[in-house]
Amino acid sequence: TRLGTFYSASGIANIQPPRRRASGVGGFAPPVSNQPTDVYFFGEVVEKIGAKKYKITNGGFSTCVQPTPRWDMHADTIVLNLDHYTMLRNAVFNVKGVPMFYTPIVFYPTKEDGRATGILIPTYGVSSLHGQSIHNAFFWAINRSQDATFGHDWYSRAGQGVTGEYRYNFGGGSDGTVTTHFLDQKAIVNTNGPGSAASRSYQVVGFANQMLPGRLRARFTADYFSSLSVNQQFSTDVYAASRNQRNFGGNVVGAWRTFSLNGTFDRREFFSSLTDSWVQGSAPRISLARNERPLFKNSPIYFSANGEFVRIDRYTESSGVKSNDTGVARFDVTPTIRYPFKKWQWFTVNSSLSWRDTYYTRSLTVNSDGTQGPVIDDPLNRRYYEVSANAIGPVFNRIFDTRDSGYAERWKHSIEPVVNIQRRSAVDAFNKIIQNDGSDLVVGNTTNIRYGLNNRLYAKRRSQNGRPAMSQEVLALEILQTYYTSPSASQYDTTFQTGYGVGKPSNFSPIQVNLRATPTTALNATVRAEVDSKYKTLRTVGANSTLNISNRVQSTIGWTKRFYIPELQGFNDRAYLDHSLNVQNNVHTADNRIGVIHTFNYDILHGGMLQQRVSAFYNAQCCGIAMEYQTYNYAGFGSAYPPVRRFFLSFTLAGLGNFSPFNGAMSGMPR
Repeated sequence: TRLGTFYSASGIANIQPPRRRASGVGGFAPPVSNQPTDVYFFGEVVEKIGAKKYKITNGGFSTCVQPTPRWDMHADTIVLNLDHYTMLRNAVFNVKGVPMFYTPIVFYPTKEDGRATGILIPTYGVSSLHGQSIHNAFFWAINRSQDATFGHDWYSRAGQGVTGEYRYNFGGGSDGTVTTHFLDQKAIVNTNGPGSAASRSYQVVGFANQMLPGRLRARFTADYFSSLSVNQQFSTDVYAASRNQRNFGGNVVGAWRTFSLNGTFDRREFFSSLTDSWVQGSAPRISLARNERPLFKNSPIYFSANGEFVRIDRYTESSGVKSNDTGVARFDVTPTIRYPFKKWQWFTVNSSLSWRDTYYTRSLTVNSDGTQGPVIDDPLNRRYYEVSANAIGPVFNRIFDTRDSGYAERWKHSIEPVVNIQRRSAVDAFNKIIQNDGSDLVVGNTTNIRYGLNNRLYAKRRSQNGRPAMSQEVLALEILQTYYTSPSASQYDTTFQTGYGVGKPSNFSPIQVNLRATPTTALNATVRAEVDSKYKTLRTVGANSTLNISNRVQSTIGWTKRFYIPELQGFNDRAYLDHSLNVQNNVHTADNRIGVIHTFNYDILHGGMLQQRVSAFYNAQCCGIAMEYQTYNYAGFGSAYPPVRRFFLSFTLAGLGNFSPFNGAMSGMPR
């Protein structure tokens, strides 16, 4: 019968571990990583009651197969079903033989398909603001294409929260993840700063892609919260906590031969305080484009056209009261003819002619002194044409043979002059146009000449795996500036980071300098700077560098600075300057057995640490532990909350999934 009863027995069975799943938007971590598939079980009496089913009396099991298991679950009665679940009654969790935890019942998944419904291992945390916390979750494997996770958050000082995550993947580009979080927060009394009143709040984060009939695709995104203060207090992500924006929207796109359609609805809200915000969005925005094609058969001239209707929402809101409504409906048509000249590789010119007609349902009044007045329901029609020519070259190249070099066998230096000339006709009633986005910021009766120089250095490096040598860009320096015949156009050029609404009208834009360096595949760096053309001093500079060594060491450094210029409007107020350093280091073994993650954001201008996070993990053969410590300075982001210290702790047992809190803690660590 292949059935029987054994006394003082032990055995080993093989099961398939749960597959790694990607971390969701809400921060649910992969259940396990690189864990064994063997289950070791023992007991005073072991009865084999089925092909893969055992009943154990006064025994236990573990996924550690060492002579002395690091952990085991011991129970009075165990029903071990390798195709389904294992049931334990009066179970005690032991670590190195020391009892650590008791539970009257345990339901442990031992399915072979890799995804099983069950309770995940909880995460423990402590915060100087919210007290102690326990985060646990229940995972529901609905079917092979869907699953859901239901979480519960308990805070000793801040109340309780409920989290839900739903994920699906139906194939063919139809997938999505939606995470929700509801918090029932009780009043927090803080002796070191402002507390929090009792409140209820929610947050929805997610995305979805769905294929529709008729060659259409729908997309949806959401990052919406009901309380800005709750979002800042509970999030462990420095960027999410400092963000003052919430948004949601969706769009439908489709393409049919030479035509494409894009319909969008979106709403974005930016908070200046807990009660005051600025809302912008489109409800809806519908664009129809005739893609570029030859004007005639075998013609060197190409024709394209775009049409768009949009209802733009723009208004401020204070405690639910709407004001300063500059919303407008706009209908826009733009046909374009383009002629590319590419007879020579070393010199190319792209010329285009476009005509634009825009109808606005509302406009601005203009006062007698030329200043803009309030919005009125008076339609406005804007027409202008634009001629442009973009030339690259002549391109100068020089090749250097360095066969004896250990770095590269050949070098190539390329110099590319770039010139773009753009002529725009007069734009009538420019002061009456409600300026909501870039298409409204068009200054007419001007010729803009954008000129620059691109220096690129290529190296033909020997391949390490015996393949032919490949040429790669090692260094690139790009310098760019624009001349405007109409000085007012300089204040509406969004090509430059500091070009919009800064300083007085000028015939020259700031000088933009971009430097890229990629000496090896493991190291790259970029520097971007803008120099004021009048005062010959830096406006802004930023640098980023990434290092990746054998996928064991990853380091990212970012540095930005906004300079003080007493004579330049927008840079003469020290309160709006910025000087910061952001660093992230991730060091781990090749098999992710041991690793440390360290990140920090430092405010150099004010000399203070905004956020610092240290995470560490250790994964043994059959168990693991992960810890995280974070300090967060709310004052650095203009908040009155005192600095917060957080600590999180989580265990991993082979074959059992773990859980990361919704607020982003424990993220980025394989467990």
